[in-house]
Amino acid sequence: MKKIKKIQIKLNGKLKIILENLTVKNLVNDLNIPLNKVAIELNHEILDKKKLNSIKLKKNDKIEIVHFIGGG
Repeated sequence: MKKIKKIQIKLNGKLKIILENLTVKNLVNDLNIPLNKVAIELNHEILDKKKLNSIKLKKNDKIEIVHFIGGG
């Protein structure tokens, strides 16, 4: 039986433990965040939302999820 490995990342400045090989899209889905209302930055680079399913998170990655807020 294969052991499930966990890794540590930083999500919006806070440490978070996730499963190894989790994709950015899986993380966003797990957090119940609507993709159309956020910008996602991984290690200081803005991510293309079309590629989220192919980007796997690695140990010590820094991810920032910024919500858009309407207003005037």
